[in-house]
Amino acid sequence: MTERLFVADPMLREASATVLASGPEGVVLDRTPFYARAGGQPGDAGVLRWDGGEMTVVETLKGEGEAIRHMPSDAAPLPPPGARVIATLDWPRRWAHMRMHTALHLLCAVLPGAAVTGGQVGADRSRLDFDLPDPPAREAIEAGLNALIAADYPVTAAWVDESVLDESPALVRTLSVKPPRGTGRLRLLRIGTDDAPIDLQPCGGTHVAHTGAIGPVRVLKMESKGRQNRRIVVALAEAAQA
Repeated sequence: MTERLFVADPMLREASATVLASGPEGVVLDRTPFYARAGGQPGDAGVLRWDGGEMTVVETLKGEGEAIRHMPSDAAPLPPPGARVIATLDWPRRWAHMRMHTALHLLCAVLPGAAVTGGQVGADRSRLDFDLPDPPAREAIEAGLNALIAADYPVTAAWVDESVLDESPALVRTLSVKPPRGTGRLRLLRIGTDDAPIDLQPCGGTHVAHTGAIGPVRVLKMESKGRQNRRIVVALAEAAQA
């Protein structure tokens, strides 16, 4: 089992850990700040350093059970099992993912009731696909997003009993992917206050602590991907101008 340090502290940039297993299929640590690819958010990149060696992590994936695999670059040296390592994130990349992932939750808030049919978080640009026959104008969506960002709402997460999905199935906005069940609990991400949330959905990803940290965003384009499927592509403003 790999302890997921990013769940309790998504701002953690590095941590010490012990190598449990090591091979071309990935390095498994007893604890890690690296997020493993899931829910449309890419796995983290970075580096593992130990006495006498260094390994570039190009991707982080889920392994068997509760293990997390830190994937090495080609021909990278591997830390031996039992070694103590310092796991350091590629922080600019992770921070961009956190800002973009939270922005996509706000995009759901701008389009209440529209089911999500797909999505992908990226450092430069991200997208969500909606079951939405008549979307608002691109300018209206962008203005709504930036208004929610500027309001600087708090972003918090809490563990709740998974039975809440039976009581409130509308919490799940995605049509094709459902939150994993069977553990007895799930993680709810809330944007806004307890009594007046702007968005409330199950999510295991990493997020900023308040919407103002996202910064201005741009809606780059809206595409039709079927009779009712609409793809909305957004980017951080500084990335859109680069």
